[in-house]
Amino acid sequence: MPKPLEITSLTKVFQTPSGPYVAVKAFDVRIQPGEFVSLLGHSGCGKSTVLSILAGLDQATYGGIVIDGREVNTPGLDRAMVFQSPCLLPWMSTLDNVILSARQAHPRLSAKAQRELAMKYMAMVGVDEFAAQMPAELSQGTQQRVSLARALSLEPRFLLLDEPFGMLDSMTKFELEDLTLELWEKDRKTVVMVTHDVDEALYMSDRILLMTDGPEARLGLDLAITLPRPRDRRALAESAEFYRLRSRVIEFLEHHSKQFAQEAA
Repeated sequence: MPKPLEITSLTKVFQTPSGPYVAVKAFDVRIQPGEFVSLLGHSGCGKSTVLSILAGLDQATYGGIVIDGREVNTPGLDRAMVFQSPCLLPWMSTLDNVILSARQAHPRLSAKAQRELAMKYMAMVGVDEFAAQMPAELSQGTQQRVSLARALSLEPRFLLLDEPFGMLDSMTKFELEDLTLELWEKDRKTVVMVTHDVDEALYMSDRILLMTDGPEARLGLDLAITLPRPRDRRALAESAEFYRLRSRVIEFLEHHSKQFAQEAA
């Protein structure tokens, strides 16, 4: 039975010319297997810092990440990350970008099997027809689909999303949100997503972890999203529960924004 993902007393201190800066302090949370969780808060509150430490791309100063009862502080094939920018290798075709991850996850497979695995995930996100094209020939939204296929080809337990739709136009963003939810519904990977978008977090998440403003950002509110699944945008627009949850999130963000301004003054 998979154990919860634990973020335990996570504290991150950056050394600056003016002295130590405590970005995140004593962040604690347990994320159940298969949950879709969003990290939400004002810019600079440490959301991406927490996600980077979870991915093993950065290390906590104190505390850390526990997976299956073992502390982890390096990257692993059990965690795949999708960034705001697609970050595809520009000198390789889209297919070769995805094969690169498939090869990393399954080095013992034949080249043919690795290619088939990559094509499977490209088809899953609707970009298999662009397999021979170079990233620069694709729209931003299509590049991000390739980036998602690359992450999925690792077949990870945890999918980490760092504002993955933040650079897209509204229609493309809605399409990729729906695609991500559709894929998640099929295999229920554990997903942790950083976002600034309140409606996006409400639409996609089981829980929203609201962070206080930095410095010394903490988990300020762990909000369960009780909206039924599968979710429909039009139905949510008429849902009293959606607006109740939305008001709760905005109230929290406004309170901490005012509190930060008062402390800064």
